[in-house]
Amino acid sequence: MASSSLPAPAAGRAELLKAFDDARTGVRGLVESGVSSVPELFRHADPYASIPLAPPGVSIPVVDLSLPPHLAAAAAAAAARTWGFFHLVNHHHALPAAAAAAAAADDYPERAFAAVRAFNELPARERAPHFSRAVDGGVNYSSNVDLYNSPAASWRDTIQILLGPNRHPDLADRIPAACRAEVLEWEVRATAVARALLRLLSQGLGLRPEALEDASCADGKLMVCHYYPHCPEPERTMGIVPHTDPGVLTVLAQDGVGGLQVKHQDEDGKISWVDVKPVPGALVINVGDLLQIMSNDKYTSVEHRVVMNTREEPRVSIGIFFSPGKRGDSVFYGPLPELVSSENPPKYRNFTMSEFYGTFFSRDLASKALLDNFKLSS
Repeated sequence: MASSSLPAPAAGRAELLKAFDDARTGVRGLVESGVSSVPELFRHADPYASIPLAPPGVSIPVVDLSLPPHLAAAAAAAAARTWGFFHLVNHHHALPAAAAAAAAADDYPERAFAAVRAFNELPARERAPHFSRAVDGGVNYSSNVDLYNSPAASWRDTIQILLGPNRHPDLADRIPAACRAEVLEWEVRATAVARALLRLLSQGLGLRPEALEDASCADGKLMVCHYYPHCPEPERTMGIVPHTDPGVLTVLAQDGVGGLQVKHQDEDGKISWVDVKPVPGALVINVGDLLQIMSNDKYTSVEHRVVMNTREEPRVSIGIFFSPGKRGDSVFYGPLPELVSSENPPKYRNFTMSEFYGTFFSRDLASKALLDNFKLSS
């Protein structure tokens, strides 16, 4: 979509948004049109100036899945308490023995990155039929889930795939053929990783390993395949605005381009943005809002963002958000009962998943008020 085809700014933001969406080619379409500047819709007011970057050498912790389980559990719990984020290495150990041996030498998630990149770089006429904001069939391709709610759009396009708890029977056929096999294979591996981590994090809370899995925390699954095209003015926009993830746990695979940053408060109380530089063979794991609630604030969900860079190549990441699969109106979530006592009273009220996600989707991504909606007054 050529920038000259957009209505003039005087036409109003709603008209600009509609023109961008109706083109059905996303941010990639802007790049294909040869734009030399970031359109007004994507311009953020001074996006990077408020909080400083951490000094070089500061990084999120590393958890090694090849360690004995009690050591891995202690490392994962410490990272979830103090950072809310960590790199996970040797993640193939989450797979059954035979599959783990093969996975240690194969090229996942790189094959999935390449497939997602291939779809996003198809000619516009081939991508456009997939473009939709409807999620009825479990799959959609669009730009900015909060496009109509946020003050400024971000420089990314996304394939979104609802993998559970209610998986559409024709889901596989609805995923674009260019990346279908690869993202479904990655789902299997990432789910094994999530289940292993839920066991470790349960142990880190002093609970039996199955506690979080028994609460169906690995059954709700939403995959997002993000594509961040080259940006002509990286200082004017963002890849993703600062936000926290709403679910229990996020398993993120990122390619080598980089751009993810995590907000961290050190022991002296100083807050800074920390670069999560890509580590070959590592996944990025983070605690979501629901796990902070379920752990009664023992684990922390922290803000993170994706900044634009000056590299010519696009960035690709694939995240899977894991959340409870039991979602009936009579099923309530809140702090796990085993973690609550008279000495440690609940910090959050109970709620249904319908109420929780209804609250999440009624706000723009950058809003930080989600947890506050469920906090009990002290």
